[in-house]
Amino acid sequence: MRDAFVRAAEEQQSLLIPSLPDLIWGTIAFAIVLVFVLVFIVPRMNAALDARREAIEGGLKKAEEAQAGAAEALDKYNAQLAEARSEAARIREQAREDAKRIRADLLEQAQADAERVKTNAQATIEAERAAALSSLRTEVGSLALGLASTVVGESLTDDKRSAGIVDRFLADLETADAAAAQAGRTQSGRARSSR
Repeated sequence: MRDAFVRAAEEQQSLLIPSLPDLIWGTIAFAIVLVFVLVFIVPRMNAALDARREAIEGGLKKAEEAQAGAAEALDKYNAQLAEARSEAARIREQAREDAKRIRADLLEQAQADAERVKTNAQATIEAERAAALSSLRTEVGSLALGLASTVVGESLTDDKRSAGIVDRFLADLETADAAAAQAGRTQSGRARSSR
């Protein structure tokens, strides 16, 4: 058996260089596998890699478009915000001007109303004063006539004569009142100047 192993070892050639029939069959098998890989597997791998590359490029393009859209929307938003702020400032300023104008109108109207009330009050006071003076004149006149009739001892029924006497009496009273008022002012003026 030892001899059989030695002969088998001698018949074998080098381990690095195969025999010719093994080399031919190995090359044919390799060619079949290579053709199979090149025809079926490589195109599918290239298609899958191309699809992946296109998906990545499409995603990048979409991301860039989305970023550009977001930047455009941000610019538009900022422009609208600035416009809204300027509009709000304009509305505030307009409201202030309207408030000033309304206040001035109300103040003017209030002053006009106060002046009208004052004028009406003065007119009413003058009318009541005139009515009171007329009534007082009539009453004082009749009292004076009664008193004068008693003092003189004669009847003063003549209307013209009695009216003249009453008017003269009232004029004398007004003159006496005016002189008393003037004397009071002079004394108060002197009192102020002496202080």
